[in-house]
Amino acid sequence: MSEKKKPKKVFVSGSISPEKIATSIANHQVKTNIGAHSIFLGQVRADEIDGKTVTAIDYSAYEEMAEQKFYEIREAAFDQFDLTCMHIYHSLGEVKSGEICLFIFTSSAHRKEAIEACNFLVEEIKAKVPIFGKELFEDETHQWKVNR
Repeated sequence: MSEKKKPKKVFVSGSISPEKIATSIANHQVKTNIGAHSIFLGQVRADEIDGKTVTAIDYSAYEEMAEQKFYEIREAAFDQFDLTCMHIYHSLGEVKSGEICLFIFTSSAHRKEAIEACNFLVEEIKAKVPIFGKELFEDETHQWKVNR
């Protein structure tokens, strides 16, 4: 039985805290039909670009369109994989280097489904969701992020 219901809000303001991640994991201990979880954590890197270091990324999005894309991607994952549940959170606003900006958590009776679904979600989100990142540098300049 999947958790396929109403669209869930994906965006959170600022970084995703270790406490939120730990609580999500802890909340699943009562679901004894789950045999595996797969977790992806996207973290802001302190890249050096043209001699300047990224100190943060300021994320923005066309929220209504992005939430619709997240919903479509969630539904496709539930259709394609035998999941018990799934959680996706993405930051909006400023996230400092070293902090978490994307948290994907898939659960299934078996590890293969959880891992494959998690990988599918990461790739689909990167390819299809209109989220934009402005890299903020130590010298207070900025530029729009180019996915590498």
